[in-house]
Amino acid sequence: MTHPLVLQLRFTRAEFARGLKGVTAEEALRHFGPMNCISWMVGHLAWQEQMYWLTQGQGLTPAPEVNACANGQPQSSPPFEEMWAAWKRVTAEADRFLDSLDGATLLTHTLQRFAPHTPYKESVGTRLRRTTYHYWFHTGESQAIRQLLGHKGLPQFVGSIGDAAPYVPE
Repeated sequence: MTHPLVLQLRFTRAEFARGLKGVTAEEALRHFGPMNCISWMVGHLAWQEQMYWLTQGQGLTPAPEVNACANGQPQSSPPFEEMWAAWKRVTAEADRFLDSLDGATLLTHTLQRFAPHTPYKESVGTRLRRTTYHYWFHTGESQAIRQLLGHKGLPQFVGSIGDAAPYVPE
């Protein structure tokens, strides 16, 4: 059975994607002041999931192109379609790893085996929560950009959580 925190991450990913429906490739490259563009956000979230669940978790890096969207990298405007394709590839690979997690594993620090010098010595469970909350941060930021682009009728959040990801005990 998939752990409830993994289900919440999947719901959050779906809300992030729902919030970007209708964004064009051109719009996704727009920068407003120091804000990163939407295409970068997609790559950035793919980078985080790849780093945690694939690279540190399993020694895999299926989408090296998203490393340009890592924390501390210079501002960039990667192609939107390329970042979405990488995000889909990374999240599909990550889901296989995430499906293996249980409550006991979430308390471990197994991700450190591939990144012993990582400044964050967090449990797998804390990393799972960090990733979920990181998505919500960028969901809000992307909606602000969409407002600056003049988009109307933006999605209301948090969508159908009662149907798609209700509370379930561990």
